[in-house]
Amino acid sequence: MMGAMIGDIVGSVYEWQGIKTKDFPLFREDCYFTDDTVMTCAVAEAIMMGGQRDAFIDAMKKYGRLYPNAGYGGIFGAWLFSDSRAPYYSFGNGAAMRVSPCAWGIDCGSDETVDMWLRKGGAVARASAEVTHNHPEGIKGAMATADAIILCRWYLSDGRSACEMPAHGDLAACKQHIKAHIQREYGYDLSQSLDELRPGYCFNVTCQETVPQAITAFLESKDFEDAIRNAISLGGDSDTLAAITGSIAEAAYGIPSWIQEKAYSYLDKPLKDVLVRWEQYITSLRRGNNTF
Repeated sequence: MMGAMIGDIVGSVYEWQGIKTKDFPLFREDCYFTDDTVMTCAVAEAIMMGGQRDAFIDAMKKYGRLYPNAGYGGIFGAWLFSDSRAPYYSFGNGAAMRVSPCAWGIDCGSDETVDMWLRKGGAVARASAEVTHNHPEGIKGAMATADAIILCRWYLSDGRSACEMPAHGDLAACKQHIKAHIQREYGYDLSQSLDELRPGYCFNVTCQETVPQAITAFLESKDFEDAIRNAISLGGDSDTLAAITGSIAEAAYGIPSWIQEKAYSYLDKPLKDVLVRWEQYITSLRRGNNTF
């Protein structure tokens, strides 16, 4: 989930002044975490509390009220501070930017197939989206993002089944598989390159006009930092684009220590505490299912 938070922090200063270049300082003094980071932490806490509907609602409202000025969309912000626990049929990209913990917090063993991993992760991703973003496009955006992360985990690091694809560990083959899977299962058009997308792309807060572009930014990347730069260079909803791309890139490349440490310095104690507890939770999962 740190990949999403890094993308959010780096992209925060470009959200309302989109840039069309990869040549920019990765971190600026005026960078800050936004609602993308806050809600990613909320989803992580909900998973640690069992990952059920009420846990997601409780955690989102808890952290939303703890950080009331984090930059929430109008309808989501109203939901956070209301007594309502009902979804409101959103297809905003918030469903996808907060979903990454769902792809890491699943209890999957090395004897399970990739399809089993996808089913388990997809169920949690759907649950995390449906508490607010229960429009089919909102759910799809969350599930597609989670699938991309899970496929990276499976083919590049965590999966251990000898019966799976022979290109295990091959990044190029993994990306081809992700592209084919996302297009087949979710109907997203990933045919355009970043160079083709960039000139006409602009700020957009829907899943259907954010998630495919964010996935493309990952597919064309060469490392974690390059993925973040790709996403921001589109000139759209920069923090959310980079949060989604960063969440996938973390699973594919890992995160350079200096980037992680720098991003960590922008967080306050409650968010750092969530990260500490999350790392402990993930460690316990790994030990329990012998995935590593």
